[in-house]
Amino acid sequence: MNFAISLSKPQVGPAEEAALLRAFRSGWVAPAGPELDLFEQELAVATGRQHAVALSSGTAALHLALLCHDVGPGDVVFCSTMTFAATANAVVYTGATPYFIDCDETGNMDPELLAAAFDTVRAEGRRVAAVVPVDLLGKVADYDTICRIADRHGVPVIADSAESLGASRNGRPAGCFGNCAIFSFNGNKIITSSGGGALVCDDKTIADRARYLATQARQPVSHYEHADIGYNYRLSNLLAALGRAQLARLTEFAARRRDIRRRYRQVCEEFQGIEIFGGDDVGDNCWLSAIIVDPVLAGFDVDGLAATLHGLGTETRPLWKPMHLQPVFADPGPINPAAQPRRHRAEPPRSANSMLNGTSEHYFRCGITLPSGSGLSDREISTVLRQLVGYARQHGKVHAIA
Repeated sequence: MNFAISLSKPQVGPAEEAALLRAFRSGWVAPAGPELDLFEQELAVATGRQHAVALSSGTAALHLALLCHDVGPGDVVFCSTMTFAATANAVVYTGATPYFIDCDETGNMDPELLAAAFDTVRAEGRRVAAVVPVDLLGKVADYDTICRIADRHGVPVIADSAESLGASRNGRPAGCFGNCAIFSFNGNKIITSSGGGALVCDDKTIADRARYLATQARQPVSHYEHADIGYNYRLSNLLAALGRAQLARLTEFAARRRDIRRRYRQVCEEFQGIEIFGGDDVGDNCWLSAIIVDPVLAGFDVDGLAATLHGLGTETRPLWKPMHLQPVFADPGPINPAAQPRRHRAEPPRSANSMLNGTSEHYFRCGITLPSGSGLSDREISTVLRQLVGYARQHGKVHAIA
């Protein structure tokens, strides 16, 4: 369906056009080239890391990060359940089993559940090979606590920062946490290289191995020699040029998205039962703005709101359906006894490899993501706000004004 007002379309202009033309005219249209080298250097600086490897997607970056930390068949990888499928898919690519950890009120991995999961899985005699938290919608996870827990067990942390470039936590930039981190530059992200991603780290050995595996694991000899299975995962020089132009505008893009978040927050304060997802905006890049609707307090639910906005030409999307509810990971086995899911509906099949508290399922049922792109005009945002307020006033409960 085509929407008049989209969720988060790319914002490109003369700077991006000039960058692509510059790369094209240089003759470096093959995968490698000076734009790629410079993009990696600039990404490393932006994320406070020593090394960056630009790749074809965030999924490719996560796959390589796992391989570089020796994750393989028979291993267990703890990852956020509130995320896009790519996080779990990359784990499966290695032959390992994703084990889903529920979220706290911010939507990010709950450290208390992570600690409990370590105890449970270790008691079962299984090896935990990595922890993969996700920075949801641009909010950086609690890595101080997560890394402390993982360190006690000698397990690396790989930060899935696909959505959080430009965000920070306690004054430190997204991507600088954990043993390494990954980013996505897909078309809907805060910056885009059309498609693309990156792995960032401080360990040269990991960066070199990721780059080696990403170029079909070709040995440094004159003929084609391969001692390992490799992948065609490198970002092209042309797309790196686009990424550089976008990276230079990151502060501008984030500021615009924060302003959009601020306007949504003002509207939420007018009504009962509606709040901004994720808590406060401290350090967030505000990639996407979402609201949580309590149908009892608000007087309406997200399904009715979404249907109305779609009918008016405004794109919305539910919050991520938790991975432990996805059919591909469903398992009819017993749920972890520590779980306390909110049983408002008939229970769908869940993955038995999970540590749950019900929060992600609640957010999936009651959350809706609203247009948040930095390229949205003031008129378009005003239109969305007017539609949202109109629906809430018709169906909801306005706060009494003192």
